[in-house]
Amino acid sequence: MPSFQTLLLWLLVMNLGIAFGAGLYESRIVLPQWLEPSADGTYHWNAAAARAANTGLKFWIYVTTVPLTLLTIANLIAAWRSGGMIRNWWLGAVAVVAAERIMTFSYFIPTMVKLQYTEALPHSEAVATALQWAQVNYFRHALILIAWLAALMAFSLSGERRI
Repeated sequence: MPSFQTLLLWLLVMNLGIAFGAGLYESRIVLPQWLEPSADGTYHWNAAAARAANTGLKFWIYVTTVPLTLLTIANLIAAWRSGGMIRNWWLGAVAVVAAERIMTFSYFIPTMVKLQYTEALPHSEAVATALQWAQVNYFRHALILIAWLAALMAFSLSGERRI
């Protein structure tokens, strides 16, 4: 039976993989429904579509907002107590996820809430903010990918010795 530390690392790997895939899906499939390109090359921010989708409360809260945040904290403790090469990869993964979590709570969530629920936001400002959010979101995807790969490396090393 795997140790509790191995279970925590396995859960982190699984959650990061889901978060990465779901983030790419949202960027490629869902976001274009909110930030609609027009024929003349400009964009239109559709706050009603973003509110209707409400991916933050319908999906992300159950995948990353709560679980990934808690897994990050638990894995920090477990990684700190581990040794050998696994420790470096594991702590690296946790550090990258922690940076992504800080960005999410300080920028991504508040900005999307502002875009969805601030009716007085001028259209041009809403479009500019949404475009910036979408561009910075690619950096967030990269962070999740890096953390996922580092966690996978740590997980592969966990089979070589007990954590």
